[in-house]
Parts: sequence; structure tokens; C-alpha cells
Amino acid sequence: MGRIFYFLLTNLAVLVVLNIVMQLFGIGSYLEGSGINYQSLLVFSFIVGMAGSVISLFLSKWMAKRSTRAQVITNPSNEVEQWLIETVKRQAEGAGIGMPEVAIYQSPDVNAFATGASRNSALVAVSSGLLSAMSRDEAEAVLGHEVSHVANGDMITLTLIQGIVNTFVVFFSRVVGYFIDRVVFKNENGHGIGFWIGMIVSQMVFGALASMVVAYFSRIREFRADSGGAHLAGKQKMIDALERLKTGHAAQLPDQLAAFGISGARQAGWQRLLMSHPPLDERIEALRSNSQM
Repeated sequence: MGRIFYFLLTNLAVLVVLNIVMQLFGIGSYLEGSGINYQSLLVFSFIVGMAGSVISLFLSKWMAKRSTRAQVITNPSNEVEQWLIETVKRQAEGAGIGMPEVAIYQSPDVNAFATGASRNSALVAVSSGLLSAMSRDEAEAVLGHEVSHVANGDMITLTLIQGIVNTFVVFFSRVVGYFIDRVVFKNENGHGIGFWIGMIVSQMVFGALASMVVAYFSRIREFRADSGGAHLAGKQKMIDALERLKTGHAAQLPDQLAAFGISGARQAGWQRLLMSHPPLDERIEALRSNSQM
């Protein structure tokens, strides 16, 4: 229930902000009359496309803590927590970023994630399952992977990519809807049912294609984070950590965090196009074949 509540709250915030912005700038009039004002539509599409991604980015730490019930370590209470703080601090200094918040969340999954709106205000969290299943060397490599995500600015990069593809989805779905309304339904007076049907269907189709584009860039940055983890913790430690992940079940994270975990759901066939993470074997082979590490 908590996860659903935060999801609805975020979307409500997006709608409120969009409404205020469009009222202030007089945007949203692209459907007035019998035609489309493409300039207004492009501005509208950009605002709608970017707003959700940007707001989610700035709320990412807040949402992550609540959706996973992650407990931030402020005063280490045991040797494990002390080791986590010291390891992340050392890696953050090596990566040239500010010290992230470090947290533990209760889950049997062997996973970890990083999120945050900037390189100097991030959160790195590990599951209790990871701490139980992995050796210190393997866990160190996972932490290096997540710190590398922060250092590479992956959260911001994916936010921009998601916002851009959302903009195109909103824009072209309305153009297609307008075309169907005029050509197929022969509607010459305002915007009829053809516009709304065409817009909704094409938005679903374009949205699926957009998800593939975002997933493609997400897989690329996973290879970069593996390389960063190998640099911060050691190549063999990173390989061992990925090998360990192969022995467990597919780890699950809330949707808004799935792309930032150490591993993702395993898919086959065409569904591989929607994977946020490359197959573990491919990531291990990429590390082994990189002679520069």
C-alpha cells in the first residue's frame, strides 16, 4: 500500500505542476479550433515529457527510502555498518564525488541500488540479502558499481533520455491522432473520437518503442558501472560479485529503482529489448576481455 501511495502522490504532484505551468504560459491551446498549433504542441509535449522525469529525479531519494523502507546509517551500530560507511567513503573519494548516504533495506534479494538528484547528493543502499549472501570482497565490488553509477551521473542521464523520448511520444501521438481524425474519420469540425482513439493507441505503441530506447541506454551504462566497480574494488572482485548474482533468483526492486540495481529481471526473446540490465554472462565477459583494467 505504501508503494502505491507514493506512486499516486508523485503523479498528483506532476499533474498539479503541469496545470500551473500551462496556465501561466497559456499552453494547452494546441487543440483549439479545427487544427493543431504545432509550436504550442511541441512546448506542451516538452513540459509533459520532462516534468514527470525531472520531478521523479528530485524525489528519488525520498521515494527510494520509503518504497524499500531503507534505514540510513547515521551512527554505525555494528561492525558491518561501520565497514559499509568506510568502504563507500573510500570509494566516493576515489571517484571524486561527495559522500552518499548509505542505507540498508530488509529484503532476501541479493541487490543494491544508487539514486539521487546529483553526484554530491546521492543514496547508496544494499539489501540485507546481499550482506548475507556475499563475501566482503564481492560486496565491496557491488558498492563500487553503485558509486560508479553516481560518479557517471547515470541518474541524471537516464532522466534526460526518458524526458526526451517522452516528449516525442506525446508530440507524435497527437499528430497521428489528428491525422486519423481527418483522413480516416473524415472529421472536419474540431477534434472528434478519431483523434482521441488514434492518440491513445499511438501513445501506447510509441511508449513501448520509447521504453526500448531507454532500456538500451540503461544496458550501456551497466557496462560502464561494472568497469567503474572493477576500478574501485578490483577486477576479479567485480567478476566474482557478478558470478555470485548468477546463483540467486532474479532480484526485484520497485519500478522507479529497477534500472539502478546491481541486477535486473532476466528476460528471453524479444523481451530482452526491454531489459534494463545486460545478461550477467555478457557483463562478466566484458570485464574479462578488458585488458586495461
